[in-house]
Amino acid sequence: MMKLGASPDIAEEITQETFVSVWRKAQQFDQRKSSAVTWIFTIARNQRIDRLRKERRPALDPNDPLLVPNKTPTPFEELEQSSIVKNVTASIEQLPDDQRDVVRLSFIEGLSHQEISARLKTPLGTIKSRLRLSFEKLRLSLGDFQ
Repeated sequence: MMKLGASPDIAEEITQETFVSVWRKAQQFDQRKSSAVTWIFTIARNQRIDRLRKERRPALDPNDPLLVPNKTPTPFEELEQSSIVKNVTASIEQLPDDQRDVVRLSFIEGLSHQEISARLKTPLGTIKSRLRLSFEKLRLSLGDFQ
């Protein structure tokens, strides 16, 4: 490893890593493919290549402005979000009362189907049917936003 340019400390570490790898992978050695020396040297060479790759990889700075997402939406994004909210709200308002209530409880209040069933004193299957029907109607109504 030192002949390949590694410092004595690095060469020693690579040698130790190589011997550990040889010990762990001994069952993979096939003397019909190569000699033991060639196999061990190949493992050592791969260890050195892996080490060089790790050393050349720059450390990422989490505070780098290029890596921090822009938290302020652009005016276009605000307009688009506002438009989506208006369309979704209007579509929900067009649903029949029973379906609208289930959608609101599920997605605005975050209740589970079981909790909605208990609150509305309605069978669980009916709650699931109302949600399915409301999804179909909302899908048709909001077709442009899919």
